[in-house]
Amino acid sequence: MSITKSFKKAIFDIAKKDRTFRIAARTGRDLVYRAKMTLDEPFGRLDDKLVYFQTFSGRGYSDSPKAMYEYMLSAPEYKDFRFVWSFKEPEKYSHLLQNGRTEIVKFRTRADNQAMRKAKYWITNYRMLDHQYPRKGQIYLQCWHGTPLKRLGYDITESDNAMNSLAEIKGKYRTDAKKFAYLLSPSPFATDKFATAWNLNKTGQRYKILEEGYPRNDRLINTKPVEREALRKQLGVDGKKVILYAPTWRDNQHTSGQGYTYKTEVDFDRLQRELGSEYVILFRAHYLVANSFDFGKYPGFVIDASGYGDINDLYIASDILITDYSSVFFDYANLRKPVIFYMYDLEEYAGELRGFYLSLDELPGPIVRDEQDLIKEIKACDGWQPDEKYEAFHKKFNPLDDGRASERVLKRIILNV
Repeated sequence: MSITKSFKKAIFDIAKKDRTFRIAARTGRDLVYRAKMTLDEPFGRLDDKLVYFQTFSGRGYSDSPKAMYEYMLSAPEYKDFRFVWSFKEPEKYSHLLQNGRTEIVKFRTRADNQAMRKAKYWITNYRMLDHQYPRKGQIYLQCWHGTPLKRLGYDITESDNAMNSLAEIKGKYRTDAKKFAYLLSPSPFATDKFATAWNLNKTGQRYKILEEGYPRNDRLINTKPVEREALRKQLGVDGKKVILYAPTWRDNQHTSGQGYTYKTEVDFDRLQRELGSEYVILFRAHYLVANSFDFGKYPGFVIDASGYGDINDLYIASDILITDYSSVFFDYANLRKPVIFYMYDLEEYAGELRGFYLSLDELPGPIVRDEQDLIKEIKACDGWQPDEKYEAFHKKFNPLDDGRASERVLKRIILNV
């Protein structure tokens, strides 16, 4: 381990144990970074035709920001607009430069700061860093990244988060609420939950919520069968029954100097014996999970798709979704495919880590606690069709996903219509 990594690990170890040190260190860091952003600020007015995009703090090219960017590229009303994407690894996304109106910057660099301070619009699916405040006149659209099952922000009553106390979590959401001009919501249900999670009701900011559906789901609605077949061939799963396994992260699983980690609790040996060559599993870790996974023992049966760019491709290519407490199943319901909930640690997660926004009775699929029942439910998906409960779930949580959300949202925030 390098000296720099060793030092960072030591700092994280102290921060985990000492809340006072953690808060002081973060406050000092944010003051320095905010001053640096101010120094990097370009002269002149905001560029009214420049849009700054970011997903998951520079981790990738996906989600609603991607959907709106691609819509703007094709829509004539935005032909004069230019775009900046911020990435932690910009070299991976050089293909975006094929469009002459698009620029790429490296996350948390001087070029990133300058682009951020110049663009009239910020479109992101995650909280901007605490020190990143919009200038007067800038419009920050906080898209978020899913209808919530697990509690967020001010709604969390119990937490075992390794790096943030309840007060610190609320502080981050409070700061974010002060900065965004709009918070995107896909449904009346999500609107109510976002309003309390960001404390918008009590602070008189509920008006900031934009209830128009999720742009990222436009593709799920508009995709063609030929696209699905092409994706399956690209992923090497053509001719198989494809299971997408997408668990979420755990607040209390954190490794200093590395980040949040995840320990797989699935007996893949047993699944391979029982499901044989008929199935293939696409394993997709949560974007916050830092550790890597070795599935070399299961060639042709388990594929690590954690680094795959856009999860929509995996939704479209798969036949079954297995998840736990991730919000992925809300979007997946647009495809009318079976969902299985593998909640092996339900009591701990519900009671100690987060808690839920809706009754588990509303979930659009069975809850299983062990591999035996998991295998049984996977096999029961043959010939599956959505029932009334599934359709009621879809109607409640995805009422605005009609394939035109990108168009509506951009009209609201840019064209003001």
